[in-house]
Amino acid sequence: MVFVKTHDISEITSELIGKQVVLGGWIEDLRKLGKMSFITLRDISGISQIIVKGQLNENLGEINRQSVVSIKGIVQETKARDFKFEINAEEIEVLGKAIHPLPVDPIGRVESNIDTRLNHRALDMRNQKTASIFKLRHYVLQSLRKTLSEKKFLEITTPKIIGSASEGGANLFSLEYFGKKAYLAQSPQLYKEQMTIGLERVFEISNFYRAENSHTGRHLSEFTSIDIEAAFMDYSDVMDVLESLVMEVYKYTSENCKQEQENIGHKIEVPKSPFERVTYNQCVEELKSEGEKIEFGDDLLDSHLRIIGEKHPGFFFLTDWPLKLKPFYIRAKDEDPTLSRSFDLQFGYLELSSGGTRLHNPEMLRNRLKEQGLDPSQFGDHLKAFDWGMPPHSGWGMGLDRLMTTLIGIDNVREVVLYPRDPDRLHP
Repeated sequence: MVFVKTHDISEITSELIGKQVVLGGWIEDLRKLGKMSFITLRDISGISQIIVKGQLNENLGEINRQSVVSIKGIVQETKARDFKFEINAEEIEVLGKAIHPLPVDPIGRVESNIDTRLNHRALDMRNQKTASIFKLRHYVLQSLRKTLSEKKFLEITTPKIIGSASEGGANLFSLEYFGKKAYLAQSPQLYKEQMTIGLERVFEISNFYRAENSHTGRHLSEFTSIDIEAAFMDYSDVMDVLESLVMEVYKYTSENCKQEQENIGHKIEVPKSPFERVTYNQCVEELKSEGEKIEFGDDLLDSHLRIIGEKHPGFFFLTDWPLKLKPFYIRAKDEDPTLSRSFDLQFGYLELSSGGTRLHNPEMLRNRLKEQGLDPSQFGDHLKAFDWGMPPHSGWGMGLDRLMTTLIGIDNVREVVLYPRDPDRLHP
């Protein structure tokens, strides 16, 4: 029994030449050449060549590719072009046999469409392009948490099961909750606002849910959102926070994830900063100049955003939207109450984030709810916090999955989510 792993493949260095190691991984390739066999062994950290000779080779039998094995052997130098070292095997144990043929080819010699890969997602993780996407996602999350912590934001976790459709939005999933009707949260909006009373600056990175029957490459029913809320900040301040987070993500992954970029076949280019800030009114004028029929107060359609995105490629903020287009908690501009202190972060036509300055005056908030046809009594748990001394505050929410697509140059969010959920996919 040799399966007690002593080293990852990436830990094999010249200092280990002549020493015995035990590796564990899966067989990516196997070539039998007479009295000798060559096994290409891969684990999460890298790839190694295994030499099998003599009696061990004669007893090797049939081992299917992608089977999981444990190999004990001696590290030695190699003449192979693609490896720095190789392992002269002494013992081999099959720990998990793979069937043949497999439903997808993890090496990618035979291409599979995305639905086939998603149906066999665990096996798809052995594909180095797929694995690299999720390694990058891990590093992006590391960068986000590090940057927000350095900016004195505290991480919180808000409920995902809520007692009323209190966010003022549609598209909520409902469920039975011990004889009561409950909903899955589509954002942490109201909770994170309340937390600014005592914690001042908070953030959450978590999954949320939207019952939106959309069939596009950028919509999901379950998505990961990055949210912040900060007391004593205006919307321009939290735009600066958002921009710095995006820049740090790009810089960190560009500098520290060279192998992942190579595996994906995409070089991460750090965007130019500062991001351009384009007002809603400016967008309307640009659209009119292109012959679009649009007036102040009209929402921007996907077709409009594609035109604007061509004029402003890359990242840019779309600011100062009409107040009537924004949720009840967004504050108007003092100098023009028809406009709001709000913004979207765009990557071309793709919306990544939405945010703004919030109303913190309870009476103004109640009046705004009524203006939007909402019943303030349905927001009692939220509104009472505003009678306890609510500081002025601003915040935003950004889709992690969409951010990942901009980072790696892929336009389908399903590629960057382990097990995506959309109107057509509930399994596996």
